[in-house]
Amino acid sequence: MSMLVITSAEEVQKWAMAQRAQGLRIGLVPTMGYLHAGHLSLIAEAGKHADRVVVSIFVNPVQFGPNEDFEKYPRNEARDLELCEKAGAAVVFLPQVSAMYAPDASVFVTEERLGNGLCGAKRPGHFRGVCTVVAKLFNIALPQVAVFGQKDYQQAAVIRRMVRDLNFPLEVVVAPIVREADGLAMSSRNVYLVGDERSRALGLSRALQTAAQTIAAGPCAAGAVRGQMREVLEKHALKIDYVEIVDAETLEPVSEARQGHVALIAVYCGRTRLIDNRVL
Repeated sequence: MSMLVITSAEEVQKWAMAQRAQGLRIGLVPTMGYLHAGHLSLIAEAGKHADRVVVSIFVNPVQFGPNEDFEKYPRNEARDLELCEKAGAAVVFLPQVSAMYAPDASVFVTEERLGNGLCGAKRPGHFRGVCTVVAKLFNIALPQVAVFGQKDYQQAAVIRRMVRDLNFPLEVVVAPIVREADGLAMSSRNVYLVGDERSRALGLSRALQTAAQTIAAGPCAAGAVRGQMREVLEKHALKIDYVEIVDAETLEPVSEARQGHVALIAVYCGRTRLIDNRVL
């Protein structure tokens, strides 16, 4: 079966209803394109849970702030389609902005607890845009399972909550972070890194490793662990946006760090904002 490339939401819905009528299970992998091995791992994971995999490629303007990188966000449509076909996707949904948002669109989805801190505090409106587009993709592709990456830990938590609270009839699967051989978490934004920024970016994974090693010896004051992480990041000349240790479910900061908590980092490496996390 050859891969279909569909730009119309209505056509994807029609296709999805036909698949479900045959008793086939649909998996959805939402992406913003510029695919890498991390995305391909999500497609592979979706294939374990579904008979047909839909990959959406859409740089969602609603989740970008006014001074963020929407216009320059990396794009390579031809390469993305080739990778999706090789990965076994049945459909790639490749809409234009006009196909996703009417000019007078006035309905949005807001999660009001898990998205308030961390990236939500630093990027106001970001998770409103994420929840809105993901809810739309759920209604368009009609999946029984949707796969997201752990690298966006807060995003995955917010989407799980949205699925629970709005009774979406689907399962959310969160797949592990895929890293380069030297530990850098794979990200489409890594292409922005120039000169020594690529080596400096290793400070994120090294700071998380430091936290994990500290916690492995037993519970420790979270402030002390955050201090250790900050030291590593500063040695790599990274501008810290936030360094936090939170409860894995509530995403609330903890006073005592222990195994099962999550360490999360956001930094600027040059002009590029990078995030990473680790379950301790």
